[in-house]
Amino acid sequence: MPELPEVESARAVVERSALHRRIADVDDSDSYECRPHAPGEIRDALVGRTLTAAHRRGKSMWCETSGRDGDETPGPVLGLHLGMSGRILVGDDSGGDYVGTGRPVPTAERFSRFSITFDDGGTLHLVDPRRLGRARLDPDLDALGPDAAEVGREEFRARVGGSRAPLKARLLDQSVVAGVGNLLADETLWQAGLSPRRPAGDLDADTLDDLRRHLRKAVRDAIRHGGAHTGEVIEHRRAGGRCPRCGAEMVRGTVGGRTTWWCSAEQA
Repeated sequence: MPELPEVESARAVVERSALHRRIADVDDSDSYECRPHAPGEIRDALVGRTLTAAHRRGKSMWCETSGRDGDETPGPVLGLHLGMSGRILVGDDSGGDYVGTGRPVPTAERFSRFSITFDDGGTLHLVDPRRLGRARLDPDLDALGPDAAEVGREEFRARVGGSRAPLKARLLDQSVVAGVGNLLADETLWQAGLSPRRPAGDLDADTLDDLRRHLRKAVRDAIRHGGAHTGEVIEHRRAGGRCPRCGAEMVRGTVGGRTTWWCSAEQA
């Protein structure tokens, strides 16, 4: 499932390879992926413009667009949400490879739910086998908390520590801190040596500061290594798994409605 690191990688692909290319056509015919827009509504809003900037907060990504034909007034914002299985694929030109994949650009990408064709023949696809992603204009981001990679110390203390909910549930709450998914939460709590079931309000300021440092490091490492699945403890989240630090048995439970694994010794 895409978490903050995967979405940041997708944002970087758009920033590196899709900006400032004039939009010639848009396929927004998948009315489920593009809801609440009617087919053609996003197309009409974007054709003739360019994507000018790519942003991300947590798991949400959006692109600013230009005006048309010399109009300096910015166009609408294009929101792109990956859902659980989505990816962004950008082709440099009609006969090239998708950026960063080594895969040739096919005539019609399987599971493409939304696509942009540029004047130069290149394409941007939102590929989403499970149809849980979204493409929409002017997305509302007000419900999201601060980004997990950027949240400040005092804000993190107040948001995460200000509740009696289990610690993992607080990390997964996108209105508290945006971007943490199941794998990143388990990796962060394992790195910090904290029980996912511990009430968040029990943590003192120093422990919350330490947790924030581990979260930011887990995010950086996951971005650098290719995704949340690359965390040090992730491959040990299984029956018979052992803590890679102390060798104790890994324990499975449900916290915050999600399957959770932790070290039976260090996170007791």
